[in-house]
This record gives sequence, C-alpha cells and structure tokens, in this order.
Amino acid sequence: MKSLDGKVAVVAGATRGAGRGIAMMLGEAGATVYVTGRSTREYLSSMGRPETINETAELVTKQGGNGIAVRVDHTIEAEVKALFQRIEQEQKGRLDILVNDIWGGDPLTQWETPFWKHRLDHGLFMQKQAVHSHMITSHYGAPLMVKNRKGLIVEVTDGINYEYRGNLYYSLAKISAIHLAQAMSEDLKNDHVTAIAVTPGFLRSEAMLDHFGVTEENWKEGAKKEPHFIASETPFFVGRAIAALASDPHVRSKTGKALSSWELAREYGFKDIDGSQPDWGKYFEENIR
Repeated sequence: MKSLDGKVAVVAGATRGAGRGIAMMLGEAGATVYVTGRSTREYLSSMGRPETINETAELVTKQGGNGIAVRVDHTIEAEVKALFQRIEQEQKGRLDILVNDIWGGDPLTQWETPFWKHRLDHGLFMQKQAVHSHMITSHYGAPLMVKNRKGLIVEVTDGINYEYRGNLYYSLAKISAIHLAQAMSEDLKNDHVTAIAVTPGFLRSEAMLDHFGVTEENWKEGAKKEPHFIASETPFFVGRAIAALASDPHVRSKTGKALSSWELAREYGFKDIDGSQPDWGKYFEENIR
C-alpha cells in the first residue's frame, strides 16, 4: 500500500520545476494531486515556456497517483477561492496537503544590482507573484484542514535561514516564505495542522538544463560551464522530501521549521530518481562557503 493512498493534495505552481517534481512524487506515493498554474495546452503563460499543468497532471497519474489539472492564477483571489470550493465539493471537504510553490520571479530578478538601481516595478511584482499568492492560497486552503483538524502546508523556498541571497527583492520573497511557515504554524498549533518551509538544493530544473544547454541524460556536461552544477539535484528529490514529510505520522514535531531536501534525505533515507543522494548543504560548506 502506498503511503499517501487516499490523501488529497494541492501543488500550487506545479507547471514545471520543483512544483512538477513535488506533484509527481506525491503521485508516486499514491495521492490525488490537484496541479495548478497558468500554463495550459490552450493558453501558455507569460513565462513563455512549453511545460503545462496538463502534462504535469498526466505525469502524476503515470506515477500511480491521480493528477487533476486546474488553471489558476494564484494572484487572483476569486480563482483561488473557486479552486478550493471545487476541491471541497469533489473531495467531500478533504484536503491533506497544500504545497505553495508559486514563483515566477526569475525574469524579474536583476542580479548584481543594488536595490535602488533595480526596477522597482519588477521587485514589487515579485512579491505579488511569490508572496501574496502564497498568502491568498493558504487563506482559502487552510480552513479545509482546520475543519478536519489535520493537514500539512509546505512553503517551498530557497535556503533555510534569513541570510541575504544576492538580491534584495529575491531575498525578501524567499525569506517571506520561511516566515509564512513559521507564523502559520503558530496560528494553526491548536488545530493539528502543520506548516513547514522546505528548500531544494541546486535545482536541476527544465530551465536550468536549458540554460546550460544540456538534458537530464547528459546534465554533468553543464558542470563545464558552472562547476557547482555537479552537486545539483532533480526536482524529484525535493518532491520525495515532501512526500516523506506528508507520510510521517510525527510530522507535527517539525512544524514552523525551515528544512532542506538534503537534511530530510539524511533523516528519511530517500534518494533522487537516479539513485544518488545529493547533499547540497555539505557541498556548499566544503566548496563555497
């Protein structure tokens, strides 16, 4: 029996990258997964990439779960509200896992640019895309969990601390996700609902593979351009981290914490889909810091 059989999940921002990997690994564990985002086969988002939520839903089902694609712009309150009303009706009020992975900040980030020279509209829009959307989604998703007095909310972020991440607006968005988990855990502590922030390591996403001109089959060639790429991990690694958390009957002991894929792999023993067990934390300490 799969560990998440009968469980209902929402992965908000599941079109590609970590969101797709998380949705697929929740499916691998047997969950019904609502995969949301703005890119469908009929209408691609402004990101201009080919991946769609329809493909993600099919991949979830192929992994052994039940993938359901729902087009949602998580910055639009009415669309988010409608999503959870649909889930409440279709799943008889059940929601076990909510993953907030809405991002869209890559094209908005001007690296190596001080905040007063950074485009202000891009910096502010990043907060709308990656922080406000998470707040709206949790606002409408959490009541289903509170009603049932159980559930797990995961904020996907970058990093496990409050250190500067090379750009003020990027830092603000990613650190906000960590504090959202911490603050939600306090509000939810009497309702038996867990809130955790989780970060992947150096993510080998579709966009990153494209950036280095490689595929998943020959990805190590990318290390010729960026040596640290050799320590990267697929989106499925953080997906298995979140599936492990969702399967842990004692997950409430971690509420409010910021955790990493590599720490969770050490604890739960899962591996990436290629059989490796990347450890970005160890690599970072030994080769970068």
